[in-house]
Amino acid sequence: MTSAAMWVAGARPRTLPAAVSPVVVGTGLAIAAGAFVAPRALLALIVAVALQVGVNYANDYSDGIRGTDDARVGPIRLVGQGLALPGSVRAAAFLCFLIAALAGLGLGILTGEWWLVAVGLASIAAAWLYTGGPRPYGYLGLGEVFVLVFFGIVPVMGTAYVQTLELTVPALLAGLSVGLFACAVLVTNNLRDIPGDTVSGKHTLAVRLGDRGTRVLCVAIVVSGFACILALTVLTSPWTLLGLLALPWAIAPVRIVASGARGPGLIPALKSTGTLVLVTGFSLGLGLALG
Repeated sequence: MTSAAMWVAGARPRTLPAAVSPVVVGTGLAIAAGAFVAPRALLALIVAVALQVGVNYANDYSDGIRGTDDARVGPIRLVGQGLALPGSVRAAAFLCFLIAALAGLGLGILTGEWWLVAVGLASIAAAWLYTGGPRPYGYLGLGEVFVLVFFGIVPVMGTAYVQTLELTVPALLAGLSVGLFACAVLVTNNLRDIPGDTVSGKHTLAVRLGDRGTRVLCVAIVVSGFACILALTVLTSPWTLLGLLALPWAIAPVRIVASGARGPGLIPALKSTGTLVLVTGFSLGLGLALG
C-alpha cells in the first residue's frame, strides 16, 4: 500500500516554488496598480499549485508506464519504482487537474472573463501532453517552452489580469523572468538525466544539445532571467531592483553546473535553483508592489 509520505514525495514538493512565485509576482503587479483582490489571488494560487502537482503526477505516470524512469537519479517515482499502481497515480493527476479547473472556473465567474476558462483548459492539456499522449512534446525537446509559457508568462500575467483586468508589458517581462528561472530548474534536471533519457529515447532539449551545450544554456537562462528584471525596472520603478536580491542564490547552482558535476552531484544545484525561483518571486513581487 502506498503511504501518505510516498504520495507527498511523489508530488515533488520541491517544485512548488515554481507554482507560488508567479502568483506572488502577479499579485505584486496588482498591488502596484491599486487593484489587489485577495480572493482572486488565492484562486490563482490554487490553480498554479494544483497544476504543478498534477503535472508532477502526470509525468510520474507517463514516464513510468513507458519505462523512462526505470533507471533515474533523484526523487522517488511512484510508478517507475512500483510504489503505486499506475491507475492510482493517473487518478491523482486528474484530481489535481479538476481542482485547478474548478478554481479557474471560479475566477471566470468572479471576473466575468470567460475566455480565462479556455486558458485554464489549455494549461491542463499542456500539463498532460508534456509526457502523456501518443507524441509527448517533452520527449521532443519542447519542455522548456511549456515551462516558460505555463509556469512563467501565463500565471504571472493571469494573476495580474484577474485583479487588474489589464494585460501589460511589465507583466509580460515579469512572466518571462519567472519563467526563465523555472526553466533553469528543468534544464538542470534534464542535464542530470541525459544518460538515462538517451537510453530510453526521451529526446529532451538537454539530450539534443549534449552535456556541454546544456550547461551553457542553463547559465544563459539564469543570466537572462536577471536581465529581464533590469528591463522591467526601466518600465516600472527602482524598487523592482529588489528582484536582484536573489542573485546570491544563483551563484551555487551556476557554479555546480559550470563545474561539470554529473548525476547525483547535480542534485544540490536543483535544490538551489528551486530556492532561487522562490526568492526571486518574493523579492521581485515585493519590489513591484512597493513601486
